[in-house]
Amino acid sequence: MAKPDKSATMTRLHSAARLARTALAARLLDHGFYAGQDQIMLALDHADGQTPGQLAARLGVRPPTITKTINRLQVQGFLEKRASEADARQAHIFLTEAGRDTIRAIEKSVRKTEKQALKGLDRKEQKALSKLLARIEANLLGNTVDLVEIEADEAE
Repeated sequence: MAKPDKSATMTRLHSAARLARTALAARLLDHGFYAGQDQIMLALDHADGQTPGQLAARLGVRPPTITKTINRLQVQGFLEKRASEADARQAHIFLTEAGRDTIRAIEKSVRKTEKQALKGLDRKEQKALSKLLARIEANLLGNTVDLVEIEADEAE
């Protein structure tokens, strides 16, 4: 009897995540967005006026990466930087009207990619998968409080 491959689950998880990101990137490119830009746009749609540092922390990336992406989105006309009223050295990032108009296209791309990824899974399986992924996220974050927050986000 063959010994089970203990890394198979992580390999599949990584592969599924990579394939989902590739499928989403192809859809987003049709709207003029590159990988990662959608996450900044959606984060600002959720809470407009964040600082680059807040966006970097929220998305789990380094500030220089966020700064480059913000600059590209600003050149594209989707974002604008404004100096903080409290501290002129600090910039806050806001969606422009064009940026707000593209949020629906981003959300539609995400929904289509999710539909493609979950094809063939019934509602019960989808819910179970979502809970399992939330638990994996919480485990990797090393915090059970995050599991409660993730599950609350899933319920919305």
